[in-house]
Amino acid sequence: MGLKVMQIGCDPKADSTRSLTGGRNIRTVLDTLREKGDAELNDIVFESCSGVLCVESGGPIPGVGCAGRGIITAFEKLEELDAYGIYRPDIVLYDVLGDVVCGGFAMPIRDGYADEVCIVTSGEMMSLYAASNIAGAVKGFGSRGYASLRGLILNSKNIEGEEEIVDRAAEEIGTSVIYRLPRDPAVQLAEAEGKTVTEAFPDSDMASRYRDLAHILMKEGERH
Repeated sequence: MGLKVMQIGCDPKADSTRSLTGGRNIRTVLDTLREKGDAELNDIVFESCSGVLCVESGGPIPGVGCAGRGIITAFEKLEELDAYGIYRPDIVLYDVLGDVVCGGFAMPIRDGYADEVCIVTSGEMMSLYAASNIAGAVKGFGSRGYASLRGLILNSKNIEGEEEIVDRAAEEIGTSVIYRLPRDPAVQLAEAEGKTVTEAFPDSDMASRYRDLAHILMKEGERH
């Protein structure tokens, strides 16, 4: 759409941007800080071949430290280096785990980084349980002027009655389903090539659906 996009992975697995970077993991903010003691922007921000600015917060050494604290450290370093001011992205996507127990994972929501929260869920009970928890947290933060809940995005697993299950969950949460993505083998095939679906199969039905979703998210939608 001609916009400059930054994607920040907030998962200790550091795999949020793999499909943008040829299927390889980029160096994380925390790994860089551990190895070098400090970091410059070109150490932690990587531009994909499609022009997306990619950042991975990373996590602690397994068994040591707090993953949520790692996200806080990564965000503080990006601010210190004026990443947003220097790159001036039009859109910043924070890919956050469905876990709001730890305050670090909720940092993009509660510390004024994000404007909107979209919850990606399937119709599975554990996914919907996490969605409900996140929605509760967002609404709690919203009363203090932080990010608002835009709604749910159904990422189908093809379980029986899935759409109806997610519709009921959205009603109970007090929000709506923004978009419904079907289960499509193009996703796994593209991942195997280290690409996004829109890169690997630009003319596919799934690529068209992702583009439709992007246009919807860019419009001023109804907020809940």
